[in-house]
Amino acid sequence: MSIDRKAAIAAYKERKTVAGIFVVRCPASSETWLGQAPNLETIQNRIWFSLRQGSHTCRSLQAAWNTHGEAGLTFGECERLEDEESAYVRNALLKERMLHWRAELKAEMI
Repeated sequence: MSIDRKAAIAAYKERKTVAGIFVVRCPASSETWLGQAPNLETIQNRIWFSLRQGSHTCRSLQAAWNTHGEAGLTFGECERLEDEESAYVRNALLKERMLHWRAELKAEMI
């Protein structure tokens, strides 16, 4: 393995992930879904992949995708959490902020 590749792998493993709350909206149906993720950078790809496969666990979100397609949905970040060393504290914060945003946006949880 080359030195450059080893350095790239090490840099990838050491990168900081940003946890937070995200929202998916369907303007055509006025529906809103809310979720939390340990890594906001990768969550949209995961969700869109499962929707393309027809296998997303949230039936109403999958139905909106099936009806309106990828162009009919938007993805956005509601909030990024500060870097937190403890997974327990981070998860508690995510849960607390999810409740806040769910009430604020009147959204269904993913």
